[in-house]
Amino acid sequence: MKLLEYAGKELFKKYGIDTPKGRVVSSKGELHNVDIPFPWVMKAQVLVGGRGKAGGIKFAENMEEAEKIFDELMNMEIKGEKVRKILIEEKLNIEKEYYLSFFLDRSSREYLMMFSPEGGVDIEAMAERVIKTNVNPLIGLQPYHLRRIPKEVRNIAANLFRLFIENDCELAEINPLAISNGKAIAADAKVIIDNNALYRHPELPKEDVELTPLEKEAREKGIAFVQLDGNIGVIANGAGLTMATLDALNEFDGKGGVFLDLGGTDDPAKVKQAFELMAKAKPKVILLNLFGGITKCDTVARGIIEFMEEHKLDCPVVARIKGMNEDVAREMLSGYVIAVESFQEAARKAAELGRD
Repeated sequence: MKLLEYAGKELFKKYGIDTPKGRVVSSKGELHNVDIPFPWVMKAQVLVGGRGKAGGIKFAENMEEAEKIFDELMNMEIKGEKVRKILIEEKLNIEKEYYLSFFLDRSSREYLMMFSPEGGVDIEAMAERVIKTNVNPLIGLQPYHLRRIPKEVRNIAANLFRLFIENDCELAEINPLAISNGKAIAADAKVIIDNNALYRHPELPKEDVELTPLEKEAREKGIAFVQLDGNIGVIANGAGLTMATLDALNEFDGKGGVFLDLGGTDDPAKVKQAFELMAKAKPKVILLNLFGGITKCDTVARGIIEFMEEHKLDCPVVARIKGMNEDVAREMLSGYVIAVESFQEAARKAAELGRD
């Protein structure tokens, strides 16, 4: 789960990391309650990168400018994400900018501290100047690790590492880490929490800005559901089979638009819910790829039939069903779906229908 910048900075403050004085607003009227002297830095709050280059960060010298910039930012979409909140901060007198981050390095199975003497730029462009320090998870960050970076940012690095560990982060990044009036300040914040650890952190804000309304509904129902930009809806059981189905569609020039993972469930009510969600996404065709190991194909079929008898589906369903009780399931679904025998044939047929 990604945190918006303002939420990341709230977390920073709890760990003794200084941030600029700021306030979040979501309506123009709130601008008049902002107790920060001009000039202001006005930052669109989105979860995607490249915000500055896209015009999502602007400076206001007075209230008239601030109101105009507010309208501009709130009407923006940055890489497809609509701006819903704006962070207003004091403009810092920046003397120097650094880059600092901690993240999981899966190749070494350790944590990695990255530090660059230049911040505020694409870190990839500074690869040759980045100091990379592996941190053994069994011993944690040690004084000898910190001696590789300037003294003025060592305390922030120690606090950022503690935040990184205690909040089950995949990434904790400050870019830029600014030196302003001789003091180190986190001018930006990027924090990504491991989704599997969210149950341990009920205090963290879960805004789900990155989710579509249907994805939010699916999450509330405990269904793995992702919307893409194609026109074929994929329903499969198991993440591996779901991804393989999308790959197979791609081989036949089909484009998955929604994929839904039933997991190991064969509960007819859950299957019915899954089809209800898929119908709301309005795909041109649905490809059902079911492999019944522990899952019973006939009970999945019962959920599909319950849905189809109660709702009018405006698109065809191509079904490839294999595994436990597959013959029973095929017979049950006769007249409801286009049944095919092979994985390859199912992908080809769905791709064809998606192009018609």
